[in-house]
Amino acid sequence: MHYKSQIALYVTAFILSAANCAAQKIYSDHKYPLTDFRQPLDISPPALAGSFGELRTNHFHSGIDFRTNQKIGYPVYAVADGYVARLRVQNSGFGLALYLNHSNGYTSVYGHLSRFNPKIGQEVKNIQYRNKRYEIDEFPNADLMPVRKGDIIAYSGNTGSSGGPHLHFELRDTKTEATINPQLLGIQIPDNIPPVITAMYVYRLNEQPFNEFTPKQYFQVTGNNGKYNLNKVKTINLSGEVGFGIVATDKHNGMSGINGVYSIELALDGDIIYTSALERFSFENSRAINSHLDYPALLTYKRSIQKSFVDPGNPLQIYSNLINQGRVSFNDGKLHQLQYILTDAKGNKSTLIFNVQADTKATITSPATPAEITFAFNKVNEFVNDEIKVVFPKGTLYNDLNFIYKKLPKPQTNAFSPIHQIQNNLTPLHLGFELSIKADSSLTKHQNKALIVNTNRSSQGGTFENGYIKTTVKTFGNFFIAIDTIAPVIIPINLSQGKNMKNISKMTFKIKDNLSGIKSFNGYIDGKWILMEFDTKTATLWHTFDERTSSGKHDLALQVVDMKDNIKRYAIEFYK
Repeated sequence: MHYKSQIALYVTAFILSAANCAAQKIYSDHKYPLTDFRQPLDISPPALAGSFGELRTNHFHSGIDFRTNQKIGYPVYAVADGYVARLRVQNSGFGLALYLNHSNGYTSVYGHLSRFNPKIGQEVKNIQYRNKRYEIDEFPNADLMPVRKGDIIAYSGNTGSSGGPHLHFELRDTKTEATINPQLLGIQIPDNIPPVITAMYVYRLNEQPFNEFTPKQYFQVTGNNGKYNLNKVKTINLSGEVGFGIVATDKHNGMSGINGVYSIELALDGDIIYTSALERFSFENSRAINSHLDYPALLTYKRSIQKSFVDPGNPLQIYSNLINQGRVSFNDGKLHQLQYILTDAKGNKSTLIFNVQADTKATITSPATPAEITFAFNKVNEFVNDEIKVVFPKGTLYNDLNFIYKKLPKPQTNAFSPIHQIQNNLTPLHLGFELSIKADSSLTKHQNKALIVNTNRSSQGGTFENGYIKTTVKTFGNFFIAIDTIAPVIIPINLSQGKNMKNISKMTFKIKDNLSGIKSFNGYIDGKWILMEFDTKTATLWHTFDERTSSGKHDLALQVVDMKDNIKRYAIEFYK
């Protein structure tokens, strides 16, 4: 989406909270129900480990993370009448997850669960055995599993890519699947703490695309209780076109983590020139967080600076009130006042006010950017030579790009091409690009085992086509061809040949792969497929015994396959 120089002002709405009668200011032209949904947990007072839209690696956080006192097993309740619309089990991601559709047009999502209620759990297990697969993504009929508001549907956990026990909770628009800030739909989080501002940055854009070479200046911010100033600086002298950026966090009452802010406004002489509000977003655009942030600073300094100017290829629809995409020209010799207004989802506000003196002497010239060719952000772009082909689909770039390519020496071990430097990792991408690397003459025996890796030897995947290895890559960097001929490793934890497992509830293994990654795992007892569950975080694979395994002697066979179809088999006898 490309924005006009000025977008109509969002309606400023004041919503009366049914729970605590506190006025809550939001920037939205949507009307949301405030009393339809109850809390998903009965932990009081509720506290968050992660807020909606919080800044995460390569994505905005799509829901809110409820703390569960570092424990698993808390009952999770249906927040409204509805039905089970989706059952999902993943090795990573949300782990065990449940989706409920509601008659008011919203879908509630519950992630990282430890287990489902008995009825839902049995349906999940039936699907897994029917598909002979641990991971599932099923959409049951609406009349199969109806639920009532307050029904226990599952129990909180730590499955998938969770960093600790908690409940990930979302409310989505059922029709569009856009995820919406749950606090705008009546999910109450006690909060009277305004956002905290710690730094402000000035970017000397000089009418150039933003990149890692854009000069920037750091200003420390001091203050508290919602009132902030630049430390020891009252006026900044600036000239030409600049942009601003800010570092800020938010907390809730009680056992709160350090979370993200809801909205950021920037005003110039009393007129709003930039607003970002994390009311809702589409998952397909979530990766554009790398455009919303100063991506080079994030990678280089681990600092999350939220830019207050919008790249032309940024598709996020969280912005409004944009004047010249948030870029400001100081060429009139006058004194100007800038004001940041930061608001959390409960309406608590913080401000940062500073002055800018337009001064023609206060220039910082952008350094010359090395380049072979320039790629436009709004076109399909290609780079081709005798050894490599790179194709960037339209929508891949956030800014016009001065493209850099270098051919580097071939690594000494497990390499079947030179290293090809494609730009550098400080330039973010929205979509993956197609990368084809020509294999050298030594790749003759194991063409089906070949793949592309980066210089950290992290697999990028790939298939052999007409002398090239072809794949899709999501980040710039240095790449070459390697092969994976080594099978995965299976390490039994509590099982051995002839062992009696009578009083043991499950058999456990560790599995890992050296390069391409685990593709599949399948276990069989007495020749019949059994459900093996997997946790990516700990590389743990296990089977919980049930009525399918009777007393007596049994044969176990386990097979693990990697992405290049290297197979590891493990077989023993045991007793139950």
